[in-house]
Order: sequence, then structure tokens, then C-alpha cells
Amino acid sequence: MQVGLIGLGRMGEGMSRRMTSVGIKVVGYRRNYAKAQEAYENGYVSGVRSTIEGLVSEVKKPQWIYGDKTVEALEVKPPGIFMMVVPAENVESTITELLQAGVTEGDIIIDHGNSNFKDSRRRAESLQKLGIHYLDCGTSGGVYGLDRGYCLMVGGDRGAVAVCRKIFDSLAPGIAKAVRTPGREGHYGTEESGWLHCGPAGAGHFVKMVHNGIEYGIMQAYAEGFNILNEANAGSKYVAKGDAEVAPMDNPEDYQYDIEVGKVAELWRRGSVVGSWLLDLTAEVMTKDDKLEQFSGGVSDSGEGRWTVHTAVDLGVPAPVISSALYERFGSRQLGAFANKVLNGMRYMFGGHDVR
Repeated sequence: MQVGLIGLGRMGEGMSRRMTSVGIKVVGYRRNYAKAQEAYENGYVSGVRSTIEGLVSEVKKPQWIYGDKTVEALEVKPPGIFMMVVPAENVESTITELLQAGVTEGDIIIDHGNSNFKDSRRRAESLQKLGIHYLDCGTSGGVYGLDRGYCLMVGGDRGAVAVCRKIFDSLAPGIAKAVRTPGREGHYGTEESGWLHCGPAGAGHFVKMVHNGIEYGIMQAYAEGFNILNEANAGSKYVAKGDAEVAPMDNPEDYQYDIEVGKVAELWRRGSVVGSWLLDLTAEVMTKDDKLEQFSGGVSDSGEGRWTVHTAVDLGVPAPVISSALYERFGSRQLGAFANKVLNGMRYMFGGHDVR
């Protein structure tokens, strides 16, 4: 089995290494060909090509199956399988390049990026008219996936998913990565290996979208909790100024705890109900820099949080935690600065309040 992999960054490279370890031939492409060649020289990929045209040509090259002396060699043309590990904004142009390079009826394109599920459904319908299968594969694991495996949420045609099963099996963490959930009996489903066919086109990226929305909420809860701990010594610094613009602290003596936040993060990793891999990563980064001086306060949002909130509104489903986490990211980038100026302006005009 062989695949063409477009996008040999850290995540794509990790995926290639997991596939080649089980005998899948991976032909890679990266716009920075020198980096692609470096991956090949390190043994992370079976081969590389400098153009998408060259990649498609290599993957779709006929293969020969040789029998014994009584059976002639057979020429077979298995479907070309092309995996995209590219940013969502580059998916459309990459598909166009693949089509121009010779991807045709019977071939399979897998999108491992964070595309909007509506775009994935539209792309699948468009490519289906050409006889090309399009699988949307929400992929969680990031740069740690090489060692931990990747959680895969797949949408698309069941037959195409079956053709790609060896790929998904190789990328997923595997059954041994988690203790079996009590109450589950009998045959192990693919979800227990770490990948799942979630439904028709778009379903994979729909599930991944919600996954990332949940991630927003969990991360925000950790951030707010650690911020409270970080400010727990505010009482020792408090000086009453008789300032009418700021509510006084009633009991400064209640808040004179100089808590070592990084040590608390480490503590909570052991036996706590809030323990998680995200907490593990938080403890690790705080060990290196407990005040997190290397980071600014502005937090990006890559799209999935917005799409989750949009979907919740469309469905009439309450999602206050995810919505709040998204808005907090907007605020962190000072996108509410003008609103705050308006508030200051109103307070100044109706009450002569000082401007902060």
C-alpha cells in the first residue's frame, strides 16, 4: 500500500513515520523541497517529489504482482490515496492542484486539516461527481502524535474508509493506550483503537469541530483557575486609597497567600479529578517558566471555536462555556478595547468619573 502525503511539517512528518513503520510506502511533498529531502534522508518518508504532479504520477504508477512459475505477472492499478496535512485556507487550492496533476475517478483524497464541516461536505459532493472519494478526517494529536498516536474522526463514503483502514490503524494510538471502559464487552470497535467512521461527508470535521470547542472551554477553565491562584497574594500588596472609582477590598488579610502556581500544577497531576494531558503540558511549561514571561496575553482562535458557537446557535443548543471561552480570546487580543472606551466615555459624561 502506498499514499501521497502533502504537507511534511512536524505533524505530517510524524504521520509518515507511523505509516512507514507498518510497511506503508509514503511519497511526500512539501513546498520547501530542501526540508522534504531532509525528511527523506532521515528515513521519515519513503520518497519525496518536488512537485504535486510528480507526487501524483508516482502514487498512481501501475504496480505489478508476481506469481509463481505458472502465473504471469499482473499489472494492477489500485486507487491513488492522497493525504493533505495543510492549513484549512490551503485545502481548496491543494485539491485544485491534485485534480490538475491527474487525480481521477476512483482515487481518494483525505483532508487531515481543521476544515469547516460545511466546506468538507461541499467538497465531497463536488468531487463525487468526478468519481473521486473525499474523506474528511479530523485529526487530534499535533506534534505529540508520533509517540502518542492520533485520534481520528472520519467522515465520508464507507467503502473508501474501508480501503484506507490500514492507514487509520497505523495512525491511531491503538487499543493498548487506554484501559477498556467498564461495561464495554465483546468485539473491540475502531473507536477503542482511536479512530472512528463518524458518518457521511462532513461528519468527521463536525465531530472534530466540537472536540476543539470543548478544548477551548477546558483550557479557559484551567487558565482562569491558575490566574486566581496567581493573584492570591493581592491582599499583601493592597493599599486603601479611598478611590471612589474602584471598589475596595473588604478583607485584604484574606488574600495573602504566595502560592507557587507551577507546583500546584504539578500537584494536581497526581490523584486529582482535574488531571489531564492538558494539565500535564501546563505543568511542563510552568516548570520551564513559572511566570510564563515568554508568552503575551493575546490568544488566537483558529476557527473551530467560532464554528462550534455558530452551530450551537443554529441548533438552538446552549453552549455558554464554549461561547465565553471564545469571547475571552477575542478580549485577550484587545478586540473589545473600543467598547471599553465607549464605557469610559459614558461614565465620564454622566458622572464625571475618572478615565482609567
